[in-house]
Amino acid sequence: MFTTGQWIFAALFFIAFIIAMYFAYGKDKALHQKMYKGSYKILIGFFIFIVLLFVIKIFFKH
Repeated sequence: MFTTGQWIFAALFFIAFIIAMYFAYGKDKALHQKMYKGSYKILIGFFIFIVLLFVIKIFFKH
């Protein structure tokens, strides 16, 4: 389905994207810790909600 060149391009693009994001957000790390303190609780709540939806789906499927 994909050629070897496409896989190589995708891998290199992914690596370059991760590196660029690391440097971009690394500069603002102190600001993020100050402005977005406690935001991990929202993320945990979101994941719990998604898991709950899957549990409800499985429960009503049987």
